[in-house]
Amino acid sequence: MATHVITGAGSGIGAAVARRLAERGDELWLWARDAGRARELAQHFPGARTLVGDLAEPERLSWALGHQSPPDRIDSLVHSAGVVDLAGVGELTPRIWQATLAANLVAPAELTRLLLPQLRAARGHVVFVNSGAGLRASPQWSAYAASKHGLKALADALRGEEAPGGVRVTTVYPGRTATPMQEKVHRQEGKDYDPERWLTADAVATTVLTALDLPRGAEVTDLTVRPAE
Repeated sequence: MATHVITGAGSGIGAAVARRLAERGDELWLWARDAGRARELAQHFPGARTLVGDLAEPERLSWALGHQSPPDRIDSLVHSAGVVDLAGVGELTPRIWQATLAANLVAPAELTRLLLPQLRAARGHVVFVNSGAGLRASPQWSAYAASKHGLKALADALRGEEAPGGVRVTTVYPGRTATPMQEKVHRQEGKDYDPERWLTADAVATTVLTALDLPRGAEVTDLTVRPAE
C-alpha cells in the first residue's frame, strides 16, 4: 500500500486523484488549510488522514508541520492546490501577485522541501499539477501564468537534483478542466460556463495515476492533456 500526500483534495482534480487512490486502498494524507477543512476532508474520504497548514502563507508551513506527525515515508506528493485571478498587467496589484505566487509556487516549493526526507526514504514521486498556462501566457493571465511557468522551473530543477536518489518528478499540464476553479475563470472572463466542453477532473486524474504507476526505472517528465476537439 502506497502513501500519498495530496494538496487541493477538496475539489476538482485533487479530489479526483484522492478518490481514485482511495478506491484502490492506498493511504491518503490530505492537506487542509485549517482544522475545519481538515474535518470536511476526513468526512469525505473515510480513513484518510489530514495535515493542516495554510498554503497562502508558505513561510508558516515549517512551523505548522513541526507541530504535526507526517508519515515517515511518502510514495507520492501531489501538488494540486492553486488560485487564479485574471486581470491585465495594468490592473494587477502587488497583493494579487504575491498571493498568486505564494499559493501556486512558493508553497509547493516549501512543502516539497519539508517533505523531501520522507520522499527520499521511499524513493517517491513528486507530481505538480500545472496548467497549459505554464507553457504559454495569454492576455489577462500574467500572474497565474508566471506562477505556473515558475512551477515548471521548480519541477525541472528538482528532477535534476533528486534523480540520483531515485525520486521522480512529473509535471502535468491540463487544458481547461471542468472544476470550480474553471467556473470562476469563466466568471472573470465574462463567459458562459459549459462544463461539457472541457476535460473532466477524472481524465486528468487518470493522467496523474499513469505517471505514478510507471515501473521503477521509468519516468514521465512532462504530460500535456487537453480536451478533444
